[in-house]
Amino acid sequence: MSFSAARNTISKAPHRVPRSYITHSTRLLSLSASGKAHNSTLASPSTTTSVESILSNAPSISTLSSDRSVSDKEHVQPFQHYQRLLESGTLRGDEHQTRIIQKLQDLHDKLIDYSPPVIADNTPSESLLSRFFSRAETEPTGPPEDAPKGLYLYGDVGTGKTMLMDLFYSTLPPHIKRKRRVHFHAFMIDVHKRLHAAKIAMGYKGGDPIAPVAKDLAKEAYVLCFDEFQVTDIADAMILRRLLESLLDHGVICVMTSNRHPDDLYKNGIQRSSFIPAIELLKSKFDVTDLDSGTDYRRIPRALSKVYYHPLTPSNALEVEKIFKSLTSQDPKDPPIQNRALDIWGRKLLIPESTSKVAKFDFDELCGKPLSAADYLEVTKTFGTVFVLDVPKMDMNRKDLARRFITFIDACYESKTKLFVTSEVPITQVFAGDDSEPNSKAISDHMRSVMDDLGISEQIVGKSSMFSGEEEIFAFARACSRLIQMGSKEWAETAGLQ
Repeated sequence: MSFSAARNTISKAPHRVPRSYITHSTRLLSLSASGKAHNSTLASPSTTTSVESILSNAPSISTLSSDRSVSDKEHVQPFQHYQRLLESGTLRGDEHQTRIIQKLQDLHDKLIDYSPPVIADNTPSESLLSRFFSRAETEPTGPPEDAPKGLYLYGDVGTGKTMLMDLFYSTLPPHIKRKRRVHFHAFMIDVHKRLHAAKIAMGYKGGDPIAPVAKDLAKEAYVLCFDEFQVTDIADAMILRRLLESLLDHGVICVMTSNRHPDDLYKNGIQRSSFIPAIELLKSKFDVTDLDSGTDYRRIPRALSKVYYHPLTPSNALEVEKIFKSLTSQDPKDPPIQNRALDIWGRKLLIPESTSKVAKFDFDELCGKPLSAADYLEVTKTFGTVFVLDVPKMDMNRKDLARRFITFIDACYESKTKLFVTSEVPITQVFAGDDSEPNSKAISDHMRSVMDDLGISEQIVGKSSMFSGEEEIFAFARACSRLIQMGSKEWAETAGLQ
């Protein structure tokens, strides 16, 4: 069986990255209705505009980029367009962002004259197994000599990393058609699908599927922009070094954003020693640069919209049910149905009650089953609005449920999903254990530090927590921060648009 045939067996439809991953910077860059200048990462409470919309509003971007007669050196470039945004009042100057824009401009200039190595096409009859045995003769042994270094941009949340990367991506030289901008989580899901298909193609004799998968990825895009590079899964950690190394050997240039310096990736993770070579690869093959503006604009208070309801009372349940009926009765041709089936990796996920745009779950239906990030991504990609009912306060005995709920929150946030919730306690306190119990854990110094970084307080999340590992603490605190933002009036007015 060929690689492509195996991939079609796994998923009949091509893998589609959720639209929100492409417009991820919606929460980072906006214009106020009055047209006043804002910091580039400050979202106005009244009107939100994606960075792509802002970039496209400059006439020169859309017209020049679409005109094939315009040379690469004549099209609008990163620093030039950044300056125009400053001059128009769309952005306000930030020396840290200006420093990063200059690095992106330098990379842009190198890409103008860069030609990636040719990657040979495989004949339809050539199996992945034969490609595996012949790779010693055809696979490159190192990056092209003229390949520019990629950029690894790290810094605190809300400092504008995504906005800058999107600006760079939107101003790539027009001749670069093989390019991809994707959230790293979605990229790794795609990679695991391809690896699974490659293993099927190799059959019982086995082999290394990473090289052909990297080759196919390189054929599709030689400029890759990753948002929110992070490693929390041992399966990802085990393959990343060889995957990245093979992509670089094929001449792929990567730009990544992350909340962490490479040395802090996968900290305290299982078998972290096996991930150290990937860290060294990032440090040696990328320009590792921090964006430390000292300001997180997402901390600016916003008026909360009524999307979270607690405690679990009949009156709150009735109120949320009225909202659900109101949203699902707008189109008579699209009434709510029971057990709508979503096809995910060749299996069916049943949605308890939904229209084509709005879904409703009980918490146990959403998190009481062994669902994965891929399941939650598909749900939030399909439905612009999701209701989750009867969320309990979780303790140590429900840690798995808490982890799944955090994964679901992350998927909602990335997909810009409108979320309605009924919960036993305030939604940000559902992860707090009972501090009166003997085994309860007070908030650690490390957790306090992470909470400070994300602009949340002990009063918001409760006095204790079930989480102790560093990655768990960060994921927990980030989820609470995101729930706060997703409960804002701004989010309620702009989310759920598909």
